[in-house]
Amino acid sequence: MKKIEAVIRHYKLDDVKNALSNAGIVGMTVCEVRGFGRQRGHKEQYRGAEYTVDFLPKLKVDVVVSEADLDKAIAAITESARTGRVGDGKLFISDILEVIRIRTGESGADAI
Repeated sequence: MKKIEAVIRHYKLDDVKNALSNAGIVGMTVCEVRGFGRQRGHKEQYRGAEYTVDFLPKLKVDVVVSEADLDKAIAAITESARTGRVGDGKLFISDILEVIRIRTGESGADAI
């Protein structure tokens, strides 16, 4: 099993959710996060004063999939979250040792 952590733009959440659903991937966790990458934030003006916004608001979407569904999930997220501009986000893929469904006690792929 693999965990995909996708950091995406706020307004792309519905597109990503629909793309994953259409690919047969169910279940996700979404958190609001703040951070920066290469763009290093941006400058804004407020009442005539210029200031730098270092940490930009993003969403982090966590999805756990079987190895067989990994490529399908990655393609769904990258295609639906891409705008072609700096700041589209990142995907982080890591191994999951075990998954256990609390309600039933199921484990492994059955618990996803």
